[in-house]
Amino acid sequence: MISTMEKTKVESQKRQSETQDVLAFSLGIIFIGCLIQVVGMAKGDSLVFPSVFEILKAFFRLIRTVHTYHLIFTTLSHVCVAMIFSTIIGIAIGMVEGLVPFVKKMLTPLMIMLRSIPMIVLVVIIMVLTKYARVPYIAATLILVPLISEATAEGCAHIDSELIDVYRLNSNFSPRILWSVYLPLMAGYLKQAYISAVGMGVKLIVSSEYLVQTRNSLGKAIHSSGYFNEYEDIYAYALIMILLIVLLTELPLRLLRKIS
Repeated sequence: MISTMEKTKVESQKRQSETQDVLAFSLGIIFIGCLIQVVGMAKGDSLVFPSVFEILKAFFRLIRTVHTYHLIFTTLSHVCVAMIFSTIIGIAIGMVEGLVPFVKKMLTPLMIMLRSIPMIVLVVIIMVLTKYARVPYIAATLILVPLISEATAEGCAHIDSELIDVYRLNSNFSPRILWSVYLPLMAGYLKQAYISAVGMGVKLIVSSEYLVQTRNSLGKAIHSSGYFNEYEDIYAYALIMILLIVLLTELPLRLLRKIS
């Protein structure tokens, strides 16, 4: 009986916490709208800073258009490919860095360079070296690799050595050991890296698409809207990007919580 009451109390507190989170998030969105409105009024330029009503009108117009979903699909495909490659490369490098400290020190300058190099400089260099269609994938992958490799190396370094000794008694390091032993123990580090990488990945991909004028992409659409002074569409596309990031980060985590 007591156990049931405690369980009910915990569930009630959890629902209350989720309600507060939704309320706080909603108030944050309203605050952004008010901020845009205030800046527009202070600037006195309704073209560059359209009203919230105009932005929402453009947003609902865009999400009712089939072409918008073609743009989203193109950008999401770039994000998914970049995330797959950066995850594979980042985990591989991070595991080596975590297991061999000398390699981590040796690769530190390279990782600092990839984290610090301006996006536009990297894109220009890649544009010279390869086809424009590959630029979004390569640019985002190169910048996301240090983020994932650092999380992997930290997670690997903080694994309890006694747990590692247990598997060493029965087997050498292998892909199966990586999947069944290391990755579950590093899940917390990788989850935070994933959340950061997805949000950053969407911004990097759209910026790359904007610079190389990728067909049927959000980046190209934003460039066209700016060219024709359709600033309400630019803000609407920004709102679409925010929703994409929220869906790509929060939805998988919520599904994992329900499964577990």
